[in-house]
Amino acid sequence: PLTYSGLSGVGDLIVTGTSIHSRNWRAGDALGRGEKLEDIERNMGMVIEGISTTKVAYEIAQELGVYMPITTAIYKSIYEGADIKESILNMMSNELRSENEWDKK
Repeated sequence: PLTYSGLSGVGDLIVTGTSIHSRNWRAGDALGRGEKLEDIERNMGMVIEGISTTKVAYEIAQELGVYMPITTAIYKSIYEGADIKESILNMMSNELRSENEWDKK
C-alpha cells in the first residue's frame, strides 16, 4: 500500500495522465484528434505503455468476465475504431452499479 501511494505509484499515474511530456498523454491527445494508432506509434518512436496495457487489461477482463466499461471503450476506440464520443454516451447511459461488483456474464 505504501509503494502505491508514493511517487512510484499514484505519483507516476498522475504525471503519466497529465503531463504533456508523457508518451501516454501525447498518444491520447493524438488519438483524440483523430490520428491513427500506427502513425502515432511510428512518430513517437518509443513504447507507449498505456496502449499495450489497455489491450492486455481488456483481454484479461474479457477472459474473466470482469465488467470494465472504461477499459472497453478505450480498447474499442484504439483497436476497433469506435467513436469515442459515442462510447462515452453509451457509458453514461449504463445502469448504475457498485464499482465492486464483478459481472460474470
